[in-house]
Amino acid sequence: MAHATLSVTLPEHVWIAELSRDNPQATFRVLAGVPGENTGFALVRITADDPESVVESMATHDQITEITPAQLSDGEVTVHFETTAPLLLFSSQESGMPIELPVDIRNGEAEIDVTGSRERLSELADQLNAFGLQYRVEHVRERLHESQLLSERQKEIILAAVEEGYYDTPRCCTLTELADRLDIAKSTCSETLHRAEETIVKRFVEELPPAEEGTRLEAALSET
Repeated sequence: MAHATLSVTLPEHVWIAELSRDNPQATFRVLAGVPGENTGFALVRITADDPESVVESMATHDQITEITPAQLSDGEVTVHFETTAPLLLFSSQESGMPIELPVDIRNGEAEIDVTGSRERLSELADQLNAFGLQYRVEHVRERLHESQLLSERQKEIILAAVEEGYYDTPRCCTLTELADRLDIAKSTCSETLHRAEETIVKRFVEELPPAEEGTRLEAALSET
């Protein structure tokens, strides 16, 4: 399974792009969304200096067919609404690639996370293009379950090393003391720690953003 983070630039004619660019300090957090036949329904939390004015602008937009404020507090409002332009929902539906929620939208740009097969990711890229959505790839990597990273023994020794202060500065526990604490040979302790550290460091490096971002998701996928 591949995990991708994309920054999607929304077309100017779409309501959420217009409102978020008119209110660049505001954050539109999509908490839930369901595509209908020709419309989409969503629950969005808006954080802004004057969230009520943002809701008023939503209510008068011709792409919003229904809107119901669900919760209002200082600087924040949650609304349920129906729109005729749920482009991200339609892209997700057509590609069969669920978009992970929540999704934050600021100043006309949405950051989305998706996880699935490379074929589905490629299909999502095609659908984004079909709906006129420009995007850039923040990163693409293989998503592994945590149990696939370290063995149970490696996790046990790493956790013990942290608890005993082996990784503290200055170090509060020597390798010999850690091995004695675990009742294993010093050489076994050292080798197991090294293998676990190798896995953790390599995983960290894999998650660093690339020096140059590709403009096509397929290109990014082919490099991983």
